[in-house]
Amino acid sequence: METNAHQAPFRPPVDRVGFLLSQVGAYASARFAERLAELDVQPSDVGLLRMIAVEPGLSQQALAGKLGVVPSRVVALVDALERKELVTRTRSTTDRRTHELHLADRGRDVMTQMRRIGREHENDLVAELDEEERQTLGRLLARIAAAHDLDPEVHPGYRASRR
Repeated sequence: METNAHQAPFRPPVDRVGFLLSQVGAYASARFAERLAELDVQPSDVGLLRMIAVEPGLSQQALAGKLGVVPSRVVALVDALERKELVTRTRSTTDRRTHELHLADRGRDVMTQMRRIGREHENDLVAELDEEERQTLGRLLARIAAAHDLDPEVHPGYRASRR
């Protein structure tokens, strides 16, 4: 245990897991935002783009349901993505009241780069862990998230904006 004449021995704060999760989460979020800046996207854009990439033609209303937000919130989010030329919004040919969302060419390019950035970010975050520890950490965090009804596909910040 490390110590010097002016400090008490270092003790990892294992009894403060919430604090550690918050600290690592804040660091991870800030670092991810820094990495994405080169693409002119925000972390909040990542989940939206991923959902649209996975389900081309997704309606704004369906996206609102997946995010757990009111449809008017999605309009503002999609407007921002359109301004950045990341998505296109077109009227549905089967229901003219509905707008379908698709990745634009730039959106597809950004998705490719975001995947690379995401992999690098994940690897950097857990660089101090061996593969078994990484797997264990992932399982434990997934279990905690599930116990609190957190959706692994949706950032909790979207759900908070529904209130």
